[in-house]
Amino acid sequence: MTIQANAKVNLVLRVLGKRPDGFHEIETLMVPISLSDELDVSIFPGTGIEVQCDDPDVPTDAGNLVWRAAAVFSRHTGLTFGTTIVLRKRIPHGAGLGGGSSDAAAVLKALDDLHRTSLGDGALEQMAAEIGSDIPFFIRNRAARCRGRGEIMEEAPRPIPLRLLLLKPPFPVSTAWAYKHRTQNVPCLTQTVAGIELVNDLEAPVFGKHLLLPVMKAWLLEQSEVQAAMMSGSGSTVFAVLQGEATPLAARAKMRFGESLWTCECHTE
Repeated sequence: MTIQANAKVNLVLRVLGKRPDGFHEIETLMVPISLSDELDVSIFPGTGIEVQCDDPDVPTDAGNLVWRAAAVFSRHTGLTFGTTIVLRKRIPHGAGLGGGSSDAAAVLKALDDLHRTSLGDGALEQMAAEIGSDIPFFIRNRAARCRGRGEIMEEAPRPIPLRLLLLKPPFPVSTAWAYKHRTQNVPCLTQTVAGIELVNDLEAPVFGKHLLLPVMKAWLLEQSEVQAAMMSGSGSTVFAVLQGEATPLAARAKMRFGESLWTCECHTE
């Protein structure tokens, strides 16, 4: 079966402190966006997990979250099966857009459908939390406020549809590094969109290391068609909330920051 795996942006990301288990306590508002990966998931008698991907930089072994999702599904259900997962990447990795997490959630949902196990969202979310902190969000794939290490979710009112421009330079950011070097009590520019105060506590450490990112954000805020701009997750994507009709802003961004800049116009779901 073929399934889409949406990306996300964090409209709010507060890092409250380190937990005894080594993770960080967070509060975040995540919303899915129209950018998505596409996965073909099939099962066959026997055993084995085969992952294929059109992006050579993405691992196809146990280092890929989709591989781990298939293994976790088999262990929790007690089912023995072989599976082939063909992944067509549209969401860049190391971008703060949740691409790998969304792919893993999509595999759990696909295997549930293919095996007709009808586990329900709650059981799938428990499996997802075992794989990664923000993977449970993508099971229901709708706006949610998440706490804990990201696995405690409360459905949030869907924000009014927002038009977004995503900009990602040709380098990733390590999520682990960003959290390790987070800086407490660093003031940031307050921006309000659709009644939501946008904030990302990880901007301070990431911007301090990757000096291009604050320059990109500042440039976006200077553009007349931009309501607000912020880094998503741990970066390296910076997104702008757009107003008005379609604009050539993506083309201007490439002229300003180079052709290696990845851009995508999309919208919140």
